[in-house]
Amino acid sequence: MEIWGLSPQERLRRSLQRAGCGNAQSLDPQAPLPDRVEGSIVVLRGDVIFDERLVTALVEGPERVLVSSELGVVAVHVAGTHMADALAALTTRDPDAALADYPHVSPEALVPAYIPSLRKSEPPYVYAARPERAREVEALTFAASYKGLTDLVTKWVWPRPAAAATRWCARHGVHPNTVTLVSWGFAILAMLCFAQGDFGVGLLAAWAMTFLDTVDGKLARVTLTSSRLGDVLDHGLDLLHPPFWYYAWALGVGDVPVAETSLVIGGYVLGRLLEGAFLAAFGIETHSWRPIDGLFRTITARRNPNLILLSVGWAFARPDLGFRLVALWTACSLLFHSVRLGQAGLARYRGDEIRPCHEPARERAG
Repeated sequence: MEIWGLSPQERLRRSLQRAGCGNAQSLDPQAPLPDRVEGSIVVLRGDVIFDERLVTALVEGPERVLVSSELGVVAVHVAGTHMADALAALTTRDPDAALADYPHVSPEALVPAYIPSLRKSEPPYVYAARPERAREVEALTFAASYKGLTDLVTKWVWPRPAAAATRWCARHGVHPNTVTLVSWGFAILAMLCFAQGDFGVGLLAAWAMTFLDTVDGKLARVTLTSSRLGDVLDHGLDLLHPPFWYYAWALGVGDVPVAETSLVIGGYVLGRLLEGAFLAAFGIETHSWRPIDGLFRTITARRNPNLILLSVGWAFARPDLGFRLVALWTACSLLFHSVRLGQAGLARYRGDEIRPCHEPARERAG
């Protein structure tokens, strides 16, 4: 059985390696095994698909036994002197008879559901690695990799085709950074086309870029291949290309007022600064604070909503009007985020805690 092109054992190996275990190895139950080893050990079942957060928490945390309500004992972190008992626990899977001297925890108790990087709550998962459930598990793990707060195109249009593209890339060994580099190519092509007034081809390239921008992150997460270089390439592209697109579009139109161009480009920069100010002041992203902020994230004047406006202008043979709509919507978005930053500051002054609205109450209390 393979999930996103990886066997359960390879997924475990990658998870353990990313958690800092350089000497992870597979154990053959048919081969003679030592009763004890030095130090502590983490042993996980090879017939289970683990949320990477659980593997990391087991490796980095204290000794304990991980128990799933459906699958029984699925993993242990115990003293090496109890290796034989650990292997017996994973073989019998009976939590009542397993390592009574160690605390038993559920996946939900081991790691919090809220994921700051994805801006959503997603309970940690453990799934049985059964061939008949492969497609179902892929769908569940893909959904778990999706950001909770994003724009309307990424949230409601791209998921199904992105899942298919991610599956194809995983099956054929395509690395996420390769997808990102291709998206860089489309971003540059779009800019060149916009500057020459070839808005139709430019928009096709731009939408292709936004689609691949969805695929590369999902591919990295489901195949456990995310890296610092990938983050730099992906987030660097996300941050840098929009103002170049807007300037190129204005050049292609040819008679856009300077004030309008300045509003679109300067407004983009100021909008990102406002988001950064909120994060620096309160430790969370502005879109995570209240439900209205998450809702506004779907339509705020970022790349994809602005591309919709530009596409509408092009469809009506009025690329100048599309640009003007972007300028107007940029001004509205700046006003919204400025007001929300002020309201958050006032709420803190009154003694309210600024926390993500999607973070469960139990985790907030902790």
